[in-house]
Parts: sequence; C-alpha cells; structure tokens
Amino acid sequence: MTGAVLRLDNVGVRIGSAQLVRDVTIDCPAGTFVGLLGPNGSGKSSLLRTVYRALPPDSGAVLLDGQDLLRELSARQAARRVAVLAQEPAHEIGFTVEEVIAAGRTPHHGAWARWASADRAIVTQAVATVGLTGHEHRPFSALSGGEKQRVLLARALAQQPSVLILDEPTNHLDIGTQLGLLALVRGLGITVLAALHDLNLAAAYCDRVHLLQDGALVAHGTPGEVLTPALIADVFGVTAHRVAHPDTGRPHLIFADPVSPSREDNS
Repeated sequence: MTGAVLRLDNVGVRIGSAQLVRDVTIDCPAGTFVGLLGPNGSGKSSLLRTVYRALPPDSGAVLLDGQDLLRELSARQAARRVAVLAQEPAHEIGFTVEEVIAAGRTPHHGAWARWASADRAIVTQAVATVGLTGHEHRPFSALSGGEKQRVLLARALAQQPSVLILDEPTNHLDIGTQLGLLALVRGLGITVLAALHDLNLAAAYCDRVHLLQDGALVAHGTPGEVLTPALIADVFGVTAHRVAHPDTGRPHLIFADPVSPSREDNS
C-alpha cells in the first residue's frame, strides 16, 4: 500500500440550517499522518464524513490525487482508495474475526464474489499486521475493546487503501493499546487523516495538525507550531504547560486548571 495525496478544498458542511463546517482547506501529502483537533462540536467528525462519502459537502470538494472523490469516482472506486475506522460501535455480532476482516475485500469484488487466493493472502497479511494471527476463528463479539479495534483496522487494511480515515480511534482504549494502535498506523506508510481528542497523542504521532473551532480552521502546522499554551487556552479553555518529551523531543503538554474568565481578562 502506498499513500495518496488528499486535499479538502474549501469544504463546507451544512445540515438543514446548521452550518457545521465553513470553508476548511486541509492538505495531506502522500504518506503523512495528519491530525484533526478541536473541542467537541467543532466539526471534526462532519469533516471526516465528507472524505468517506457519508456526508456530502455543501461547498468545496474532496480531492484524491486531484480527482473529485464525489463527482469523478464511483462509491466502489472510492472504497478501494479510502478506508475508515469510525467511532460508531461495530455491529458484527455473530461473525468471526476472519469474516469481519474479509469484508474489507468487498469493494474489489462485490459482496458474494468467490474468494481468490490473492484475497485470502491479503486478509492473512492484514491479520498478521494487527497482531491477531491465531485468532481468526474467534467470535468478534467475544473480543476486548482493543482487540475489536485491531480487527476493524485489519478490515480497513484489507481494502488496500491509499488513505485511512480515523475518527477518534483511541476512544475507550487503555493507554498501552492507544499507543500501540497509533504506532501501528503511523508505520503503514499510507496517508492518514485522524480526528483525535488527546493532544499529546497528536503531538507524538502526527506530522501536521489542523485545529478547528466552531466549524472553522483556526491553526495548522506541525504539532510544535500549533500546540502552544496560548492557543490551547483560547480554543480549549485550559491552562497548558509545554515541555519536550524526554525520549522524542516532541512537544508534551501538562494540563492545569481551566482558564477562568477573570484570568483571561487580566492576561
């Protein structure tokens, strides 16, 4: 798998009378890990849904290697290029690990096509990539939360995408599983656009980050350029002290009290 160039070009998202996202432009060079940050309700998930075609943009375009994802590619063509690990709970009750992962081959052949030996090899490789070899016949419903996330990631990898969309992929996972999942994703070599709540995870794994507030883009750049105490106080309303991580040198944030209105007025 290799990464594609993904560009969200002046994308706006409206549902009814509510403008959820306004004129957001994001560039994801091939093979980069790009983070989408912002408070709850800032438009992160709405923006990601435009990339995996669950929510059409009201304005602007989503471009994949220069092609309009909605206007120039069919749903099946798009699914061969873009895979998603979404935050909605999975409903694969009654299926085995292998059956869930094998569903990732559907965009290439259809739901009822006979498997070729190449498809089986791709599924086997996806299982191995996420560290679940030997668990193929376990019921999906019997897995832990972290194991389920790895299965769903393997299903996405079985699509052989050039772009992977992650919507809060570390929710409800313990810290070891969070770190392992993001390290695995970062090592894939494909283009990744991920909505993340944890700013320290974003600082540790993202090449670039984009910060949303009230549906608008307020900052973008490297984690060091964007994750400043002043901007964090303004957007998230909390006090943050920034230090260098002792192992990586990347920014690491230590959070203190919420920013009070009186402190903001006196600053």
